[in-house]
Amino acid sequence: MWFDSWGDLWRVAAVGAAAYATLVVTLRLSGKRTLAKLDAFDLVVTVALGSTLATVLLNADVSWAEGAVAFAVLAVLQLAVSWTTTHVPRGREVVTAAPTTVVRDGVIDEAAMRDQRLTPAELRQAVRASGIGGLDRVARVVLETDGTLSVIPADAVGDGRALEPHDP
Repeated sequence: MWFDSWGDLWRVAAVGAAAYATLVVTLRLSGKRTLAKLDAFDLVVTVALGSTLATVLLNADVSWAEGAVAFAVLAVLQLAVSWTTTHVPRGREVVTAAPTTVVRDGVIDEAAMRDQRLTPAELRQAVRASGIGGLDRVARVVLETDGTLSVIPADAVGDGRALEPHDP
């Protein structure tokens, strides 16, 4: 199966260009949040958009119009979830995991580390990457909803309101 026909190649080129343009327009209309730093839900939407694009490109049984509708459905669902997480109390908890504190005042929370499947090596790497040489100089290390580790030095805590687990 190295080559079927020139018509198939032209279809992939034409539909691919149209589908790509449609995806770019859909992403622009859906806003910055769609491609923001990914939490689990955003990752699922991004993979679904990519899978849809590939299907439209390579499956002659799927028309450009069907792909465009699929892009729109995914974007609308993503917007609906984003709206829900910002306007419905506790809506964010349904879609996004809460941040988890894994170090508090230089002390590692072993249970939290186990629950989050985080290794001591990953924790130390994050602390080093923040420019801190020892846990004794760390106020908090938080595993964020997107999987990144935020390291807050003891001398940078301020009033500590950013360390609270939930919005007031």
